[in-house]
Amino acid sequence: MTSDATSADASYLGASKIDDAGTIDASSQWVRGGVVAALVAALLAVIAMLAGPSLPTRSGPPIEQLAVEKTFFKPGEISLALRNTGADDVTIAQVAVNDTYVNFIGADHPIARLDSAFLTLYYPWIEGQPYRISMLTSSGVAITHTIPVAVESPVPSAGFFGTMALLGLYVGILPVLLGMLFLPVLRRAGPSAIRFVMALTIGLLAFLAFDGTVEGIQVAGPSGAAFGGPALVVFSAALSYIALQLIGSLVRRWRGAAATRSGIGLSVMIAVGIGLHNLGEGLAIGSAYAVGELALGAALVLGFALHNTTEGLAVVAPVGRERVSVLVLLGLGLLAGAPAVVGAIAGAAIATPAASAALLGVGVGAIVQVIVTVAPAVRVPGRGLDGVSMAGLAAGIVVMFATGLVIPA
Repeated sequence: MTSDATSADASYLGASKIDDAGTIDASSQWVRGGVVAALVAALLAVIAMLAGPSLPTRSGPPIEQLAVEKTFFKPGEISLALRNTGADDVTIAQVAVNDTYVNFIGADHPIARLDSAFLTLYYPWIEGQPYRISMLTSSGVAITHTIPVAVESPVPSAGFFGTMALLGLYVGILPVLLGMLFLPVLRRAGPSAIRFVMALTIGLLAFLAFDGTVEGIQVAGPSGAAFGGPALVVFSAALSYIALQLIGSLVRRWRGAAATRSGIGLSVMIAVGIGLHNLGEGLAIGSAYAVGELALGAALVLGFALHNTTEGLAVVAPVGRERVSVLVLLGLGLLAGAPAVVGAIAGAAIATPAASAALLGVGVGAIVQVIVTVAPAVRVPGRGLDGVSMAGLAAGIVVMFATGLVIPA
């Protein structure tokens, strides 16, 4: 008995030494990596200092670019939020509206690279008419901005932000909760029906990822190449995917693989992915409303509600066989829908094209990570995807496309 205990203790101590040694080796590897990275950074700095003065001076006209991030209309005034996205400073000398030179205030000093400025034009604009604004720089470069339809901008106030919160509630939280009412139906469904619904969920998410990518690329256009342009969406999506994969691996390590493979775990991941998408959607709605570019009405609310109701079905699909409390279901609904409220308020207050594009990219990356996680649930062991799963995937894409046609904006 004693010898066995002694050998067991020795074995345990030996394992501890190995673990300690492994930890020490891993720590030393990180230290070595940090030293090498610092050395490379120092050498690059030296190269930059030595090579910079030896490069020839750039010749030719200055590279002047201005991005119009927001447009505001007040009676007799048109205001532009500008940002320099070019390589050189920009000084605005004259401004014309529809080929008529107008008086303006703001942007009195040169706008440095990536700096912003606010320009107010005094012009008797007419609601519903298109306008073409030409900004002539001190070097003679004409920078134009087209406004398809002029609409008076709402004044930010408590009532205004209350409207934004209410809009987020209508198009985000309530539709998701309505979609979750399908849970009792899922509880009585057979294995094939559950697999169909899970495949339907992947189809819904795939459409959202594609839609978010397209919308992000469109939004990123006005931000200019200085912030990455359309590539900003791809970079944000990649970083979001990597970050969520890392979080998932840490959760599996701390709580076991079953923690993320459980129905609740998958529902939480789906809710997070949809929530990030709805955050970007709310941001786009709020920023468009703030400048009068979105026709709000019953048809719009109905369209978004119908479109987002299917997201509620996607959230509860993994828990069709589990008993879940009402509070947990409400939490999942808020996790997926509430970001639309936050996005609508933030979009109306501070959103810029670059920020909106980045957030849409984050939502795309989150959705792709959820698709990768949920995909094994639609495979038949030993057979892969069957006809039921393929039909579910197609149905999810078709449903999202059909409901998207209802949205007028």
